[in-house]
Amino acid sequence: MRESPENRRERLRQQELKNNKASNIGDGFNRAQAGALQDLVGALGWKGTGILIIVLIVGFIVYSILFN
Repeated sequence: MRESPENRRERLRQQELKNNKASNIGDGFNRAQAGALQDLVGALGWKGTGILIIVLIVGFIVYSILFN
């Protein structure tokens, strides 16, 4: 049975965290403070990420037009 890309990504991330204990403290603190982009993108998938990028671009354009 093939595992999904999300599951594989999470499994590899967990292995890396287990193997690299020294950087876990800083990574955990930073992730708890601001969240992690790979977690957001992994949860959304490629369609959700594309929609998020389009919304950000359109929002920037609208903001530029209204406040210039």
